[in-house]
Amino acid sequence: MASTFISSSAISTTLRIAAMKSQAAVSRATKEATTGRHADVGLSLGALAGRDVVLRAERVEIDKLVDTNALVAGRLDTSQQRISGLIDTAESFQKDLLAARNSANGGTVIAQSAAANLKSLISTLNVAMNGQYLFAGTNTGVTPMVDYAAGSPSKTAIDAAFVATFGFSQSSPLVSGISAVDMQSFLDTTLQAEFDDPAWGANWSTSSDQVMRSRISTTQTIDSSATANEPAFRKLAMAYTMLSDLGTQNLNQAALQSVIDTAIGTVGEAINDLAGIGAHLGTAQEQTTNATSRLKVQGDLITQQVTAMEEVDPAEASVRVTNLNNQLEMSLALTARIQQLSILNYL
Repeated sequence: MASTFISSSAISTTLRIAAMKSQAAVSRATKEATTGRHADVGLSLGALAGRDVVLRAERVEIDKLVDTNALVAGRLDTSQQRISGLIDTAESFQKDLLAARNSANGGTVIAQSAAANLKSLISTLNVAMNGQYLFAGTNTGVTPMVDYAAGSPSKTAIDAAFVATFGFSQSSPLVSGISAVDMQSFLDTTLQAEFDDPAWGANWSTSSDQVMRSRISTTQTIDSSATANEPAFRKLAMAYTMLSDLGTQNLNQAALQSVIDTAIGTVGEAINDLAGIGAHLGTAQEQTTNATSRLKVQGDLITQQVTAMEEVDPAEASVRVTNLNNQLEMSLALTARIQQLSILNYL
């Protein structure tokens, strides 16, 4: 038998190795007692480790969808509120139109209200959330509507169309001579064309016709926005423009009534169209809420499966820590005693 197997050096080395292993085991057991899960999941689960990885990846994907749905829900809620506001404003404006139709200074009063409503409409369609314009369609980084002001493409186009048709501007005193027939013809043809394509896209809107689509679950996508190019917004813009910037203050009563009657019909159509947009957004809101609820349930089930695979009994792990610490202390004590042994003491 070789002398190394009975030497104090060999015994000391063996005990040191055992102490090192015990220290590693104590570290693992302490971690398990603290976290309640295996210190080395792959080592503990073996062949099931792949399943654990897949489940965790699915949980991460679900969490991302839940977070995304929160943003989608926020955009839909804000859009819905803006649509409701536009409907309220349009309905109030309809009442003002009916009151102004036979009023002596109705043209002046309604022009001021229409101008304010047009400005509000453009501001509403330009609302942004988290750096994205809600009514820009897929062009979320671009302001969807151009302001209607002196020098703007929309204002310039309306002015040019009016002059081309009547031979003078909206502020001219000659506006009072425009007949109801001529005004109606202008409204139905020239002015209408300014709110149809391609003029609408060239002078008013930079929004895309395609609305945003959002994935709200692993299998479901929805239209999660509206676009400023919707007919409802064009009709409102047309009604507000015709009453604010066609010289209504100077129109004779017959021509003014023609403009007001056309605006009443246009606003009514716009309100119906806005209700349709609101219903679409409401459906998207409900789908998003339901999808989020299902995702949370699915996430909880996955968490339960992962926990069942990875968890350990903290109490049992604590007992192991105590036992391992006792073994480690004993091993260290024996190592110290053996290192004190010397053959010189027995010569």
